[in-house]
Amino acid sequence: MILIELDRVSGDFGFEAKDTSGHTVRLDSSPESGGANFGVRPMQMLLMGLGGCSGIDIVSILNKQRQAVEGFQMTIDGTRETGKEATLWETINIHFALKGNIDPDKAKKACQLSMDKYCSVAATLREAHAAINWTLSVNGKAV
Repeated sequence: MILIELDRVSGDFGFEAKDTSGHTVRLDSSPESGGANFGVRPMQMLLMGLGGCSGIDIVSILNKQRQAVEGFQMTIDGTRETGKEATLWETINIHFALKGNIDPDKAKKACQLSMDKYCSVAATLREAHAAINWTLSVNGKAV
């Protein structure tokens, strides 16, 4: 079982979430919705979770293949549904940018395995009918 504690600590919508290891995250609503920019929006946190989940998968896979991952950046953008409540993620685009002594084919396969098989956050978002698209570059070259 996973336990998360959430306490309101700032204004109406400023929350702090804490896991059992003591790691904390601040969450808030947008100023347009009555928030005060105290923390990350919950739906943004979902995209951050997607990035963390897939990043861990990809680096783990490449490390097992003795690939030297010296740098790893991701950009993630998304579009949410309109005219509905709740507004789910409709389309999510990820770009993986890896640096190091990495075989591009192995990097592509690692990204594919993460997105299609291992990343639980990606699977959860796909169950909610989000289209997840991704691209990859290794040492600045598109793969």
